[in-house]
Amino acid sequence: MSDKHLSSQFDAELNSISTHVLEMGGMVEAQLHQAVYALVNMSLETAHQVIENEARINQMELQIDHEIISTIGRRQPTARDLRFLMAISRTTQNLERAGDEVARIARMVKSIIENGTPRNLPTSELRLASDLAASMLRKTLDSFARLDTTMALAIIKGDDDIDREYDGFLRKLITYMMEDPRTISPSLDLLFLAKSIERVGDHAKNIAEQIIFIVKGEDVRHVPVDKVASVIG
Repeated sequence: MSDKHLSSQFDAELNSISTHVLEMGGMVEAQLHQAVYALVNMSLETAHQVIENEARINQMELQIDHEIISTIGRRQPTARDLRFLMAISRTTQNLERAGDEVARIARMVKSIIENGTPRNLPTSELRLASDLAASMLRKTLDSFARLDTTMALAIIKGDDDIDREYDGFLRKLITYMMEDPRTISPSLDLLFLAKSIERVGDHAKNIAEQIIFIVKGEDVRHVPVDKVASVIG
């Protein structure tokens, strides 16, 4: 078999793995939208659907991991291709963890509904933070598909927006709890829920860092944003 044919087969395998990563990411994004819909509309049925779909995301991670291990074993990739596969593995880990956070949101929504959270709590205000997180995840997947480092950098910078939304929501919840101690328990549920949304944004940021690692060969985890910008050039 010619080297060219082997190379084309390897490229096809890498493309297949990338496609599966995008499918997994798309499912996590859809799950996030459903979880927040369940909260805003107090839909127990939708919350159950999100919880049940968590297993599918976990299975997708296992499938991609198997494909990566199989490809490394059979192809013995060069440094650049091995870097790509390592970044893919880190990406699926972050997607799986984001999926865990979304499932956690759905479980908290289920608890909130069953415990009869007061309607005057600002549940609808979580929609903006969740929209930001979902947008970050969607842009990250787009950046991954294109290996676009400029977009990846913008995503890393955009993580601060979700952090600000979380801080603002926290201050609002503290006000509610001070004004009416009866809201303390449900407010804490909402606080943990908001934190899970913020963590989805963190995982999107982590994936964006892996995109830069693929393209530039530089590990920019735990690196200040200005230095990440200098890596991209």
